[in-house]
Amino acid sequence: MIKRLLKEVKQYKKASILAPLFMAGEVIMELMLPFLMAFIVDKGIYQQDLSAVFTYGSLMLICAGFSLLFGALSGTQAAYASAGFVKNLRASMFRNIQTFSFANIDKFSTSSLVTRMMTDATNVQNAYQMSLRMMVRSPLMLIVAMSMTFYINSELALVFLVALVFLGLVMIIMITKVMPIFSKAFKRYDDLNASIQENISNIRVVKAYVKEEHEKDKFFESASNLRKAFRKAENILVFNSPAMQLTMYATILALSWFGAQLISYGSMTTGELMSMFTYTMNILMSLMMLSMIFVMLTMSGASAKRIVEVLDETPTISNPENPIYDIENGEV
Repeated sequence: MIKRLLKEVKQYKKASILAPLFMAGEVIMELMLPFLMAFIVDKGIYQQDLSAVFTYGSLMLICAGFSLLFGALSGTQAAYASAGFVKNLRASMFRNIQTFSFANIDKFSTSSLVTRMMTDATNVQNAYQMSLRMMVRSPLMLIVAMSMTFYINSELALVFLVALVFLGLVMIIMITKVMPIFSKAFKRYDDLNASIQENISNIRVVKAYVKEEHEKDKFFESASNLRKAFRKAENILVFNSPAMQLTMYATILALSWFGAQLISYGSMTTGELMSMFTYTMNILMSLMMLSMIFVMLTMSGASAKRIVEVLDETPTISNPENPIYDIENGEV
C-alpha cells in the first residue's frame, strides 16, 4: 500500500528528501544548546570566567540561528512536497475513475468516491507532511537526547528507560483500540455525503412529496453516527496527555532526587544536572510527538487503504486489444 502511494511523489522527490535533511540539521543544532549551557554554568559562572560565558553564549546564538533557518527550510520543503504529492494522488484517482464502468461506480458509490478524493486524500497529505518532518524530528531527537544524557551521566540516564517502557505500552494499547474505530468512522463519512448528495440532486422530488423532515432526520442520523464514532475514539486518545504528564513529572522528580545525591557525592555538577533537565523535556516532548504521529498514521492508514482501492480498481468494461476509433462510412 505504501509503495503504491509513494509512486505518486514523482517530481517532488527532491523536496521530499530535502525536508528531512533540514529537519535533522534543526534537531542537531537544537540539542547542542543544553550541552553548551552546561559549559556556561560550570566553566563560566562557577569559575567566574566572563570570557567563557561570552564564548559559549555566542555559540548558543549561532546554533539557535541555524536551528531556526533549518526549521524554516524544512517546513517549506515539506509543505511543497506534500501539496504536490496529494495533487498527483488526486489526479491519478480521477484518471482511473474516468475509466470506471457503472458497475465499478456502483461498487464504491459516488459519495464514497467523493470522500476518497477529498477527505481521505487530505488525511494522507497531512500524514505525509508530518512524516517528512515529525517522523524525522521525534526519533532523531529521542536518540540524540538519550545519547547526550548517557554521555553526561549513564547512571542517572537509566531513569528514562522506565519512562520509555511505560509510554510505549500506553501507546500500543491506545493504537490497537483506536485503529478499528477510525476505519468505521470513515465509512460514516460516505453515508453523510450520500445523504447530502441525494437531497441536493433530488431536491424537487423531496419538496414535491413533502419529505423535508425525513431528509433532515436522515442527515442528522448520519451526522450523529459520525460524531459517535469520533467521540468513541477521542475518549480513548484523551488518556494520552495524562499519561505523558504523569511520566514527565515523575521523571523530573526522580532526576531531582537522584541528581541531588550525585551532586552531593561530587560525581555530578550542577550544570550537568541542568542540561539533564533540558534533555528530559526534549525526550518527553519527542515521545509526545511520536504518540501524535501514531494517531495521525492510524487515521491516515484507513484513508490510504481506501485510496489504494480506487487506484488499483480495474474497470469491468475495457477496450479490445486493437480498438477502432474512426469509422469511415459512419456504420456501427
